[in-house]
Amino acid sequence: MINFSDAFLNEAERHAAWGAAQLEALTDFLPQGPWTADLSACLYQQGGLELRVAVLGTFDAQDASWMWGWANPGLRDTSAVALAEEVERFGKAHGIAELTTGVLDLSGFADPRRAAETLAFTGMGVTSAAGYIGQPAGGTTQVYFLPDDVQVPRAGLDPVALPRTLATGASLIGYSARRVVTGYFEHHSVPWREDGHQILADLPGGTTAKIDFDPLGRISGVRLPNVR
Repeated sequence: MINFSDAFLNEAERHAAWGAAQLEALTDFLPQGPWTADLSACLYQQGGLELRVAVLGTFDAQDASWMWGWANPGLRDTSAVALAEEVERFGKAHGIAELTTGVLDLSGFADPRRAAETLAFTGMGVTSAAGYIGQPAGGTTQVYFLPDDVQVPRAGLDPVALPRTLATGASLIGYSARRVVTGYFEHHSVPWREDGHQILADLPGGTTAKIDFDPLGRISGVRLPNVR
């Protein structure tokens, strides 16, 4: 069984907590209903709502492969894959092979579909998109869109929900809980520092959040004095 590289997993973890919260916000925002997409206009419609989107990539369940939008011959160099091109540039700048390989063979993963979701999640993260939308596109193909529209609400930092948010993020990938925590605070422009087995973060309003880790690097507690 193969796995992603350390460089990729470190990047994925950086977005795990805020990304999970953002996906929840997007899910709550999108109405139920059939969907259509006009890729030439970069528009996505669902349940009467119209959003500007970009194509992030596609997953083919039959051959267990992922293709980044920028590598799709029919979309290359079009505005529909502008955000996917940002993923490739980021990958080149940071030496992350999974983000610069046009087509990835996921057949060696224990769960190829979950691997594809992890790629989509990380692409959302490096572009700071407001979530991602996965939809069946005929046969065994799933297409993933990034919303690129100010209509989509952004999940803010909620001190009351912080313990749940960090725990949820840490449970998604399970590679580095510290990266989950620091990535969340960096996303929300919150100053943080390390103190032994703790990360301390100065939240808006003057509260200092204290996140404890056990000897295995797992989150063992989140303390927020004066927050109820």
